[in-house]
Amino acid sequence: MRAAAQTELLLQKMLPESRVMPHDLHEAMRYSALDGGKRLRPLLVLAAAELGNSVQAACELAMVAIECIHVYSLVHDDMPAMDNDSLRRGKPTCHVQFGEAAALLVGDALQTLAFDVLSTPTDLAPARQLRMIQVLAKASGSTGMAGGQAIDLANVGRHLSQTALEQMHSLKTGALIRAAVQLGGLSCPDISEEQLEHLDVYARRLGLAFQVIDDVLDCEADTATLGKTAGKDADADKPTYVKLLGLSTARHYAEDLVTQAIAALEPFGDKAERLRALAEFVIVRKN
Repeated sequence: MRAAAQTELLLQKMLPESRVMPHDLHEAMRYSALDGGKRLRPLLVLAAAELGNSVQAACELAMVAIECIHVYSLVHDDMPAMDNDSLRRGKPTCHVQFGEAAALLVGDALQTLAFDVLSTPTDLAPARQLRMIQVLAKASGSTGMAGGQAIDLANVGRHLSQTALEQMHSLKTGALIRAAVQLGGLSCPDISEEQLEHLDVYARRLGLAFQVIDDVLDCEADTATLGKTAGKDADADKPTYVKLLGLSTARHYAEDLVTQAIAALEPFGDKAERLRALAEFVIVRKN
């Protein structure tokens, strides 16, 4: 809870104030980014940073940057040309509240803010900080999240094999989760390349488990609990793990993936306790 509150405070501080011109755009950015969400990605940054001697400023900038990218993706994903949803985090989506043009600009502005924030000089070695920027850029672009969204949209109404479905979600959802864990590790000068590899195995398994549970919740949970419209994927005839595997098998698959993720943390011992807890949270979450 304290880590989520820390994320909220950092976002409040680094997002432009609504009293600053252009007022309406900044109000819409703050509306979309504040007061809601699980904050899973910044929490993963922080948890990974606990494995070494993190440069605090670099870690905090990464927490804000990755959440800005995530929120921008939600704002655009909810728009009529994408998933056309009216509810996000229990309140009207950005385009419903402020209009479609404003929502497009909110996404654009949050994306660029992420890299503005992450490029702020810190005591971390410049080469290490540059690598953090590259990690986030690749995870956000056409070979990451945006590419996964494109594959998703292109396959509405089609059957995908499990391999193809996992490839899509490794980009659409998994890329940012992997980036979050890598950013936390990279904020620690003393974390080695070998340790970063172990973290990446954890993050890849966790990212896939998160999406499998998302598909399960889309079928099991109601709109009030989810904070977004339940049953949207089924109604849109999108390829999902539940559609492919069935509800019970999909949940068991997610549980197995989390077990694999936690096993990858063994070299870190007790220092990885928060990462283990976040992996377990992915299975038991209700939204």
